[in-house]
Amino acid sequence: MAASEGPVVRNAGPGDVAAIRRFGEAHIRPHYTPLIGAAAADEQVRRWWTETHVGAAVAGGLVVVAEAGGDLVGVGQRGRNGADHVVYKLYVHPRHRGGGLGSRLLGALAAQLPADADRLYIEHFAANARAGVFYEREGFTVVKTEPSPTGDPALAVVWRVRARR
Repeated sequence: MAASEGPVVRNAGPGDVAAIRRFGEAHIRPHYTPLIGAAAADEQVRRWWTETHVGAAVAGGLVVVAEAGGDLVGVGQRGRNGADHVVYKLYVHPRHRGGGLGSRLLGALAAQLPADADRLYIEHFAANARAGVFYEREGFTVVKTEPSPTGDPALAVVWRVRARR
């Protein structure tokens, strides 16, 4: 793909783990702090952007990345919640938002689904209204909202689903 065509989206490999962790360190706190507070944003990084967690997901073939000019500019990760296939991470560098990269990362994750998967779930914090608008545009509908164990409505988790495309 030529540089003028935008970032390259591809499956992540073992050599990407450190860059994925750095991406999380650089972008998750600034994104989430205004939405859910500094402590909860820090917890997201400490819990989900570790070498162990990211490395296992990459080894399992569950992560896609976007690169531009040798830099990581997007990350998507899927996993399972029981029998359901779920997108747990979908982040685009702020300078690359609004150009379709989120849709491309989401499409790459959906392309990884096994043949018998008939739907894809996605979850996000209730406070992340921008994510909600994006997921609605991508065809996801709300199926439930789980209250936060802390009682903070910003930390409620919104679950959405769409049929496999």
